[in-house]
Amino acid sequence: MPYIKQERRECCDRVVELMKEIKVVANGDLNYILFKFCKETVSPSYNNYKNFCGELSECVAEIRRRLTSKYEDIKIQENGDV
Repeated sequence: MPYIKQERRECCDRVVELMKEIKVVANGDLNYILFKFCKETVSPSYNNYKNFCGELSECVAEIRRRLTSKYEDIKIQENGDV
């Protein structure tokens, strides 16, 4: 996970708060926002698209590593392992 400088984090956190305020959910809204952001801000080139997709892939990996695995551990404790 890229740990960005505090001044950038504060700016990005404002975006997250706005997304929460307008109730952006991961059932199409988030996909639309990220696609539109890419379409409108990434200069067309294979390398730029590759880098954008890499950022998304790393976000997925971080969610699995830091959130999903913790959730799975809790459920194993609650329900027993397979």
